[in-house]
Amino acid sequence: MRAALFVTCVNDALYPRTGIAVVRLLERLGVEVDFPAAQSCCGQPQYNTGYRRESEPLLRRTAEAFAGHRYVVTPSGSCAAMIRGHYPRIGREAAREGRGSALEELAAGLVPHVYELTEFLVDVLGVTDVGAHFPHTVTYHPSCHGLRALGLGERPRRLLAAVKGLELVELPGAEECCGFGGTFAVKNADVSAAMGADKIRNARATGAEVLCGADNSCLAHLEGTLRRAGAPLRALHLAEILASTEEEPLR
Repeated sequence: MRAALFVTCVNDALYPRTGIAVVRLLERLGVEVDFPAAQSCCGQPQYNTGYRRESEPLLRRTAEAFAGHRYVVTPSGSCAAMIRGHYPRIGREAAREGRGSALEELAAGLVPHVYELTEFLVDVLGVTDVGAHFPHTVTYHPSCHGLRALGLGERPRRLLAAVKGLELVELPGAEECCGFGGTFAVKNADVSAAMGADKIRNARATGAEVLCGADNSCLAHLEGTLRRAGAPLRALHLAEILASTEEEPLR
């Protein structure tokens, strides 16, 4: 099986270890991973801030970069939700404004092939035990996009529960937003910081060593809050835990 990795601009620029972990994990499971070099931002920051027209070239670039791939896998619920939830809308609005149906057709060609990482593992590969080993106590924060837009449900927890040596403890108020919300954190900094502090307080109360998530945008917000608080808790992407084995432990 072949799959293309949509690493996302956040991971490419700030969290390259997550992208490396996804490749390591998928290849261990027998997947041949492609990395289309033409990929860039999906346009989510522009779209969420109200600049729909400015997101259109990025829709076009993304769709063209991944054209012909049956599976496009991304370690980001928010970017997967942008493509699956908003690309069709962007295309329809462009067509309604009399600028042709090209964007609508590009969106329709891409959307059915995009999978968030845990969806791909559980639904396509049909695995929950990926052969991982991570001897630490972990609590899991479900991001809003994964929880509400994609409906990931128990997939991430099922994957974590199958990791050898990992003790999974439930996060109080897990379904509450962490306060990041993309540009929300910039425009409403005080509210965002307060929400992040609530999430961190709940995470620390679990006694876990690691706060895990499937979206590095949320984890960046939470990690910053942890550092400012001087907390020993570590924020880590789910892919990095799943890629860790006894033979190749996470470094």
